[in-house]
Amino acid sequence: MSAESTLDPAAQDPSGTAGRHRAPRGRRRRPREGHSRAALAVLWTAAGVLVLGGTGVGYLYFKLNGNIKSVDINHALGTDRPLDVDNGSQDILVLGSDTRSGSNKKLGGGADDGSARSDTAMIVHVYEGHRKASVVSIPRDTLVARPECTDTHGRTYPAARLAMFNSAYSTGGAACAVKTVESMTGIRMDHYIEVDFAGFEKLINVLGGVDITTTKDIKDPDSHLNLKAGEHTLTGKQALGLVRTRHGVGDGSDLGRIQLQQAFVKALLEQVKEVGVFSSPKKLYDLADTATDAVTTDSDLDTVKDLASFAGGLKGIGAKNMTMVTMPVQYDPADPNRVLVDEAKSQRVWAALKADRPIPKSATKGTATGTAGDVVSAGN
Repeated sequence: MSAESTLDPAAQDPSGTAGRHRAPRGRRRRPREGHSRAALAVLWTAAGVLVLGGTGVGYLYFKLNGNIKSVDINHALGTDRPLDVDNGSQDILVLGSDTRSGSNKKLGGGADDGSARSDTAMIVHVYEGHRKASVVSIPRDTLVARPECTDTHGRTYPAARLAMFNSAYSTGGAACAVKTVESMTGIRMDHYIEVDFAGFEKLINVLGGVDITTTKDIKDPDSHLNLKAGEHTLTGKQALGLVRTRHGVGDGSDLGRIQLQQAFVKALLEQVKEVGVFSSPKKLYDLADTATDAVTTDSDLDTVKDLASFAGGLKGIGAKNMTMVTMPVQYDPADPNRVLVDEAKSQRVWAALKADRPIPKSATKGTATGTAGDVVSAGN
């Protein structure tokens, strides 16, 4: 066993059962706090900004180019991957990283221990023609079969039979997260986008806030959020609190929080279309600077030119032609703080995406979804 693998309890127990126990019956316990799942919002904002202003020349181009961080996923994973189907569609894995270093330290609420998690995972399927998309959120607490994987530094980590989904990233970084998603879905990820805490909060502030309406009071000391029912223009700090909260609404589950996050993403997309940022060169540059600094991409998107070309295929997709679902799961009867993949229904989701078809509503009906409900809507 490698020295690196000893840091991961799931890696030490390939069966994946280390740490599992039977929780008392009754009210479902609230899992530990996570972080923003609004990485998709940053991706779409970057798309609009880069297409209109990210392909300039001179200092600004090189400044933005220098912002972008990248990882070589293709080299790390090699040829043992699903078939790259060329049907005009694209599949993108969007993650939100929970690093405990730098400006993320205070936002993440933890010590700088050198660790990082991915509590955000969204598979974005852009259909042929690039006029609509489906987004599938993967709950971080899902127990999955994590495959053996090699990170971008060449270190190999053993497989685990039942491991929390977000352990893939904390074990072997971006490459292992992509490997796990491809193993689960049978779909090759064309691109990888990662966004952190600090970048998300700053982006919302540069936009001038995001307008939402809440149908209920939301108060959660853990995420520093206190909103009365009604209309709000959220600051970056408030937006981060909203997409992190799980104690403020519903049953306190990660699944309920995903519902809030998906509603917020749609609200942000609607606002990006309406705000007059593109009439101001300075604001456009500030947005482009913030968006490019917030992301880590795969090596095929590691220049402004490449990222802008990619973003050009997304700019026509808005909230109204985007379907957002949660991967079909069921609560784990052995531990109510974990969920298990509903294999039969999940395979219907993946089959639809492989065939570039809409996800059938029956594929997510009757699965665990949380109880946040329609608490947040766009606009005010």
